[in-house]
Amino acid sequence: MIKLGTLKPSKGAKHKTKRLGRGNSSGHGSTSTKGNKGQIARSGGYHKVGFEGGQMPLQRRLPKFGFTNFARKEYTVVNLSRINTLPNDKEITPDLLVEFGVIKQSQKESLKILGTGSVDKAYNIKAHKFSDSAVKKLTKSGGKAEVIA
Repeated sequence: MIKLGTLKPSKGAKHKTKRLGRGNSSGHGSTSTKGNKGQIARSGGYHKVGFEGGQMPLQRRLPKFGFTNFARKEYTVVNLSRINTLPNDKEITPDLLVEFGVIKQSQKESLKILGTGSVDKAYNIKAHKFSDSAVKKLTKSGGKAEVIA
C-alpha cells in the first residue's frame, strides 16, 4: 500500500533547489536567506574583488617595482653543439635550420648562435647575432660567422 509519507522520487530524478523570495511558507521567504539589511542584502549590492571595506586595498598599499623594456629584441638561440650535428657542405642559414627542424618557421626572424659545445667541421653560418665564444670557436675550426642585417 502506498502512503503519502513513503513516496520518494524515482531513481535518477533531480531535486529542484528551493526558490528564494517566494513567501514565508517556502522556507526561503522574507529576507530570502540574505539576512537583515546591509550591502549584501540589497539588490546588486556586493563589493568588487580586493575591496576591504574602505581600507586601502592591499594591491594599492604594496610598492610598484620593475620595468618592462618594450623595445627589447627576443632572439631564438641555437647552440653550436646542435649545429655540429648538421652537414657542413651547405651554408647554415635560418631557412636551413627550419628545414632540419632545429627551429620553427616563426622563429627564423631573429636567430642568435651561442658557443655552447664544440665544432668539429668548418661551418659557414649566417645569423642575426653571435656570441663572442661562438665566433671564436667557428673561426678556430676554419668556418665563418656572417651577421644578417
